[in-house]
Formats: sequence, structure tokens, C-alpha cells
Amino acid sequence: MDAKKLKIPNKLPLIRTNNIVLFPYLIIPLVVTDEYLKKVIDFALENDRLLALFLLKDSGKKNEIHEYGIAVNILQMRKNVDNSISLLLQGAFRIKLIRVHEEKPISFAELEAIPEQLDDSPKIQALKNIAIELFGKINEESNNLNEGIISTLKNIKQPGRVADIIAGNAPLKLHEKQAVLETIDLEKRFEILNDILAEIIKQLKLENDIRNNIQLEMDEDQRKYYLHEQLEEIKKQLGELSEVDEEISKWKKLIKKADLPEEVEKVANEELQRLSTMPEASSEYGIIRNYLDWIVKLPWRKYSKDCLDLQKIEKILQRDHYGLKDAKERILEYIAVKKLKNNQLKGPILCFVGPPGVGKTSIGRSVARALKRKFIRVSLGGIHDEAEIRGHRRTYIGAMPGKIINEIKRAGTANPVFMLDEIDKVGRDYRGDPTSALLEVLDPEQNNSFVDNYLNLPFDLSEVMFITTANTLETIPPPLRDRMEVIEFSSYIEEEKIVIARRYLIPREAENNGLSGKNIRFSRSALQEIIRYYVREAGVRNLQRTIATIMRKVARKVAEGEQKIFFITADNVKEYLGRRKFQLEMANRKPEIGVVTGLAWTIFGGEILFCEASMMPGKGRLILTGLLGEVMKESARIALSYLKSNIKKFDIKIEDFDKIDIHIHLPSGAVPKEGPSAGVTLITALVSLFSKRKVKHDIAMTGEITLQGKVLPVGGIREKILAAQRAGITQVILPADNTDNFEEIDEKIRKNIKAQFVRTVDEVIAAVMLPEKK
Repeated sequence: MDAKKLKIPNKLPLIRTNNIVLFPYLIIPLVVTDEYLKKVIDFALENDRLLALFLLKDSGKKNEIHEYGIAVNILQMRKNVDNSISLLLQGAFRIKLIRVHEEKPISFAELEAIPEQLDDSPKIQALKNIAIELFGKINEESNNLNEGIISTLKNIKQPGRVADIIAGNAPLKLHEKQAVLETIDLEKRFEILNDILAEIIKQLKLENDIRNNIQLEMDEDQRKYYLHEQLEEIKKQLGELSEVDEEISKWKKLIKKADLPEEVEKVANEELQRLSTMPEASSEYGIIRNYLDWIVKLPWRKYSKDCLDLQKIEKILQRDHYGLKDAKERILEYIAVKKLKNNQLKGPILCFVGPPGVGKTSIGRSVARALKRKFIRVSLGGIHDEAEIRGHRRTYIGAMPGKIINEIKRAGTANPVFMLDEIDKVGRDYRGDPTSALLEVLDPEQNNSFVDNYLNLPFDLSEVMFITTANTLETIPPPLRDRMEVIEFSSYIEEEKIVIARRYLIPREAENNGLSGKNIRFSRSALQEIIRYYVREAGVRNLQRTIATIMRKVARKVAEGEQKIFFITADNVKEYLGRRKFQLEMANRKPEIGVVTGLAWTIFGGEILFCEASMMPGKGRLILTGLLGEVMKESARIALSYLKSNIKKFDIKIEDFDKIDIHIHLPSGAVPKEGPSAGVTLITALVSLFSKRKVKHDIAMTGEITLQGKVLPVGGIREKILAAQRAGITQVILPADNTDNFEEIDEKIRKNIKAQFVRTVDEVIAAVMLPEKK
């Protein structure tokens, strides 16, 4: 900061100090408790944030200060809980005192700004190089200085700035620093500084020689700790404790109070020892201080007491959520085993997998509330950097612990319910693979000693109850998937959605929109109308939004003065939501050639899709459209190969394939489609196309096929059956090996669907093809 370029006021608020000499560009932290100094700081913050800092003379006269000082700029100010003020001050430029004005409530210094000399003569350069060399030798003899400063000094072009940085970081005494500060002439400043540095080197070498020749009976660290304790006690008795000494004493009390593990306490004391021997202006001072703050505030041995009353927990889970039988049973089993083992049980790693909106995240909150634990939720969607999980090493500027340790500290206990949301959407790039960092976190056999890069100390995560959520398991790496117990959340059926809407969604939205239960009523038929024709989803998120839309329109009418009960029925839903957004897919369908109804599974639940096939003159090409994935394209090629290898069975001439192009299309071209389960749908469409026989439109099918015409099992049977039911389909064709999956579906769903189980393509063709017209 150049004094020539600044508009310097001729008066600045005055601070007299007996232990600080600061140089331009250097930064120091300062904790202020004195009421006078607080007034000085308030005045500076209201004006240009500048202060005049002068060192008191050791002359016996009260408040007598040196002629030269420094103007400092307030970079940061923070008020602490104990009513003290933490400042971050930066030296701006040298100043010369003209006179002191004692005004109320603060004093001012009338001053003159001293510009820095810009002498770059060969002699100055030589003196500068000697100073850097001497400073480097001090660095070799002492371990308290930052080695990176040497390389930085060599790259600085301004000689005066080099002298100031060395004087600010070398172990100079106060009067020596003051002598350097008030020497304006660069040549004299370097000569004074070099003489002081040479004396320091002599002293350090002498001390090292003595230390090497004496056989110490106790360990060096213990000896230093013991001597520092004695020194601190002597200073207390004499009333000479400085602000730094008081801070060190405060940290010792905090470390002792934190009940740290033995290894952690040892590291904390070692870092505190380094802090006590380090100048406040050092850049590493703040790093160590921040590190100690993390150590003492983490809940190393603090655990919340679990509620192990199974009946009470089951009651809370049943009240908060409808359905979700498997998830509730697994949670109750964990609590039962924990109760029998007297709380000595590692936390489980559960993975809730299912479509959006089925209650995966919300049941995690209910589990925490039932167990009376703190709840933590971290979204992993889009994370690419491994350091966000495991933290940065302390060597980096602005380093912090990762999300795991950060959230544990915020929760204040070492056994919260920790939900890692959207684990299937974690990315990876040049910054690392976050899923690899999660392997240690989500492994019950090794997470009792999880090491964050910032702390570099083992933290016990074995008591944490980790719950992860995902829409699909496909994108989760197998090693990570193997560490978790998967609990599948199925799509809700219409009856379940109606119950959830009545018990939870309608009362919640009525309260959110300022409507009591007396203002509005929803009939069952209205909810059926909304579910069938306005929302198509596996969960209830869009259903809640749709109900909220109706509530807002009713709220407006009530606010405008209509005092009546609003009955929402199937007949008047259209007045609030407009025309229907969906229709029953089968309503206007009829048997057609080359058009087949298939069943698909997506991360959003089950869907029905119509496979269309057509032919045209061409050269035997197979054209596939509808945003198909590679696996589905392979299924289409398998279907065509099966058809060609069975031309006699289907009465097809081989020449037909060379003269035509075949086009297979699956509508909704903007929606990606993938998987092998459309195999039977594709072969049926091709057989219908070449045999000119129509396909029954009210039968949906799913299944993978082979080149031999076998039908293999597929996944997502429950979601596919629900999709068929929503579309008004009453008959489905499923692989024979999926019989058990169909039997596991609720009886209320199965009774409205007739399932035919097949093993070969021939059985599929026989079931869905209409007789050929003569």
C-alpha cells in the first residue's frame, strides 16, 4: 500500500501498544478487550478503517510513544461471545508523529505519511541478498519459521518490502523491530537489519551447540512442556501474562475439557506447543489455531441416548408414513438387536432404493425422531471432488474437513442418523472418485477409524446410523453397493395414494395455505380423478403439488370473502386444474398390424410403451428410433435375427428382407429407453408386420429373448404391473421365471390383472396374435 497513492488524513485514531511492532504489508490478528480500544476501533470502522499504531517508550513516562509508527488497515472484525473483538490488521505505511491530540472519548495522532524509498542501486541489491541469506541461515537453525518465505523473498523486487518482511518474521526484539521501522534510508535499514540477523545466528548456533552437548534425562517435548508450565505460572504470579499467553492458557483448558481420546489429546498438545513458540504474525499461526478449534469442538466421545422402546418407535413410524413395510421392519429389527446387546452394536448401512417421491428421505427423519438422535442429511448429487467427502490436507490455503466430519461437528454427537441422499448421482472426474472415499465411510468393519485428510486423526463412525438413498442401483459401483443393505421402495398403488393424500397431504397443504379442515373437503372420487388423469408418478410428490394448487385457488376465494365449505369432487376438479393432462392409453386403441403394447421400468416407476414396426422399399436396413440405448438396439437385432432364422415357421420369403427397410419406433422420442425387457415386444411387432396379422391391443408384455426364442426373466415386475393397471390393461404376458415376483405383489393389485407366463416366443405369438383373415 503506497502512501503516495492514498489520500491520507492528517489525523488518525491513536493506539498505544507495548508489545506490537508491525511493518507495511504484514498481517497480524489481535484480540481486543479494553473498552477504550473498542471505541477507537468503532470510530475507525465508521470512517476509513485506518488506525495509527505507536510503540510505547520504556522511559518511565506515562503514555510516551516513539516518534515513528505505522498506519494499519482493519481487514476483518468479529465480535466474540465473551464481548471481546477479534481483528485482522494489515500494516499500510510508515508514519511520523507530529503531536497527540487528547480528545474525548479517544485520542488522535496528528501525523505525516512517510513514502517508501525506491532505491534499486547495486549496493542496495547486495545488502538485500545478504539479508535474505542471513534469514535463510536463521531458518536452518530454527524450526519455528516458514521455509516458503525464502523463495518468496527472492521474487520481490522492492528492497524496502524485503527488509520489512524479514524484520516482521525473524525473532527480533521489540526495540530492534522499532529501530528497523523508524529507519527510512534503505541502506542504513539493511545495515541495521543485517547486524541484528548476524547476532541472532550466533545466538542460535551457541544454543544448539549447548543443547547437543547436554544429555537431557527427559524427553525434549516433555521438558519444553514442563518449562512452559513453570514459565506460565511465574507470569501469572507476576501479572505479566500477555494476550498470547492468555490464549495458550485458554486452549489448554479447552483441550482438557473436551475429553479427547489419548492419541488426539497428544496431537492437540503438540500443536499447542508449536503455537506457543510461533509469532502471531506468522501465516501458520492462524492455521494451527483453526485446527485446534476443530479438534476441541468435535464430539469425539459424545453420544445421544437412544430410545429403545420398540412399541413407541413403531407407533411413530406408522404415524409418519403409510406403507413402506420392509423399511420399517428392518429398522425395528436393528433396534431390537441393539436393545438385546445392551447398545453394543455397530450402526447398519441401509440403502433405500426406489422412484422419486415414495418417502425415502422423509422416513430417515422419522427414524432419527423415533430413536431421539440428531438427523443429518447431505445431498451427494453432482459431487465430483473426493475432498468434499474426505477433506483437504492442511497444506492447502483455506483447507477444511470434508462433509462427513463437518456435519458430525454441526450435529454435536457421534451417533446421529446420517442420510447420504442421491448416492447414485455421484460423479467422477480428474479431481478424484468420491465413491472411493465413501468405501471407508460405509464399511462397518473399518469406519471406526475414519481418517479425514484435514484432521489426519482417526474418528469413530461405527455408532453412526448411515442411510443412503438412490433411484437406481445401476450407477452405484459394485464395491460400494456390496457394503450396503438394499431395501427397495416400491411405487404406490392408487389406493395407497388416496390414503396418503387423506392422512398427510391434504391436512398439511390446508395448514400451509391457511385453510382449516372446515373450509375444504376432498371426495374419494376427486382424488381418483387427480391420480388417474392429472399426475402420473410412482410417488406422491406431484400429487401433493396438485393438491396445493387446488388449495391456493380455494384460499384466494376465501380471502376474497366467500364463506362456505368447498367440496372438491370428480365433477369440479376441472374447474381448479383445467383439462385432463392424461388419458387412459387404451381408451382409443384397437388391434393393429405391427403395433404392440410393452411394459417398461424406469427410475420414475413403471411405464407402458407402444412398439411400432413398418416396412418400406429399401436395401435390407434396420432403422431404430425413439432414443434407444445400446442394449435395446441389440434386442431389436436379436428379434430380427430370430425372425430370419424361422422364415418357414412364419411363412416369410428370405428375398423380402433384401428388398425392404424395416423401421422400428418407440414413441416419446425425448425419453431415453434402455434394457433387454422389450425383446418379446419387438419380436411380436416384427412377426405381426411380416405375417400381416393384427395384435391384441389390450395385452401388455415384457421379457428378454434369446436367438433360440426363449423368454428370459426381467426386473421391475411390480412397477410394470402398476403401470398396466393405470393404463386400463387387464391382461399381461410375463416370463415364466418371474412367477414368484408376480405372486409377491399385493393381492388387491393381482386380482385385477390376469397374468400369462410363457417360456418361448411361440407361446407369446399364440397368445397375442388375432387369427389371420381368410
